[in-house]
Amino acid sequence: MTSNTSERDPILVVDGASKSFGGVRALRSVSFSALPGEIHALVGENGAGKSTLMKILAGNITADQGSITFEGRTVQFSHPRDAQAAGIAIVHQELSLAPNMSIAENVFVGREPTIRLLGFVNRRELYQRTTAALDQLGLRLDPWTKVSDIDVAMRQMVEIARAISFDCRVLILDEPTSALADQEIEALFAVLRRLAERGVAIIYISHKLNEVFALADRVTVLRDGQWVGSKLVSETDPDEVIRMMVGRNLEQLFPAKGSARVPEPILEVRGLSRGKAFTDVSFDLHPGEIVGLAGLVGAGRTEVARAIFGADPITGGTIKLEGRPARIANPQQAIERGVLYLPEDRKLHGLFPDMSIRANIVAATLGDHSKVGMLLPSAQQATTDRMVERLDIKVANTSASVSSLSGGNQQKAMFGKWLAATVKVFLVDEPTRGIDVSAKAEVHALLRDLADQGVAILLVSSELPEVIGASDRVLVMHEGQIAGEVSGAEMTEENIMRLATGQTRGTHTHARGA
Repeated sequence: MTSNTSERDPILVVDGASKSFGGVRALRSVSFSALPGEIHALVGENGAGKSTLMKILAGNITADQGSITFEGRTVQFSHPRDAQAAGIAIVHQELSLAPNMSIAENVFVGREPTIRLLGFVNRRELYQRTTAALDQLGLRLDPWTKVSDIDVAMRQMVEIARAISFDCRVLILDEPTSALADQEIEALFAVLRRLAERGVAIIYISHKLNEVFALADRVTVLRDGQWVGSKLVSETDPDEVIRMMVGRNLEQLFPAKGSARVPEPILEVRGLSRGKAFTDVSFDLHPGEIVGLAGLVGAGRTEVARAIFGADPITGGTIKLEGRPARIANPQQAIERGVLYLPEDRKLHGLFPDMSIRANIVAATLGDHSKVGMLLPSAQQATTDRMVERLDIKVANTSASVSSLSGGNQQKAMFGKWLAATVKVFLVDEPTRGIDVSAKAEVHALLRDLADQGVAILLVSSELPEVIGASDRVLVMHEGQIAGEVSGAEMTEENIMRLATGQTRGTHTHARGA
């Protein structure tokens, strides 16, 4: 953490900010301040108002009431360019890079250095300035590399490089580590500490309290759109912060594990391969169990799930469903067989942002909501209402765009889309990414409830406590292959990391536990 900042005057002060969207009150007279050289964590459950407050500061939206003071003067930003010009930069939770453009073009989009008189882009200067921004993050990337050619973790780091390139005085980060590995997180933390030492105020939004207590100087808690309290990190602890966030003690994050499963597997994967992404992957899934799939970023976990779902073609191996060979060439065939996939990136692959909440929830089951080719609005609404109630989706009107929901409620809507269908095998990829601690407990309870109903679940997660706490057994991948399997008392972070880093090989075979 940075040095004591308590005697400094705030660089940024929010006084009594309120904001409503339709009939939903997102913020209720919230006050907040940030000090130069301070790393200030902002926490709260999904829908608490964190992202709304930050969007006001970044000029994405304007408050209905309240004032903002920046560097001693009252300001109101009507556009993100105004905030950026003043020295406030934000890295949103959802990535916004243009995949067909280079890293350099993304970092300086709309601000490309030009050659005087001619007006052409000065590619040499663009290269140098991008390299300098990447160097601050310790990244050795070619600025001319297309964003589509780098993985999600690197895209997140490029987003941060773009924010840093504005020479900002206040840097806002919304869940910046959700797609980063431990080594990349440490590199990011080192950069943020250096920026704080230079006097930059860092506002850090995260659901990961271990990050808050490892990095931040101060923490502010919002709940139901209201300010609950601000505390020095050195004078509080995670239990107190959780109580402030949820308004109650959170006794248990993970429900009790399953006690029984069907002996015969419902899904049998043998020798599955897809080019260099993964090779010779074999395992079984049984009805009634949750199997974790762990490994470092780039190990091939997501690629395996997508291949089983038919989203990516396989180059070798076989899949059996309920004892019979299954050739799944596309997601539609997977859905028809009861194999569903909850993707890691809800914005790109899980939801239709411009469509209504109702349209998103019934998107995978249109055949069940139509007659002679005509959609039945009443049936669609009935299913949507059922999912909204079951998943406690906070929404005023299901006809509103799904993008109007908070990140956590968007995640719930994506769950609702699949739970409206018949599910036998559920492949869930980072299901609690960007979700607060209380909502995580709800997701874990939901997954266990599905398993208790006989669904076989493959849980892909980068969070080892989640993999261990939610899974009945864990498969660990290393460089595109299954390195081993752990269960029972062997399910420890140390054992999983040994397998994930290739330090040891497990005793896994495809028949283990069958």
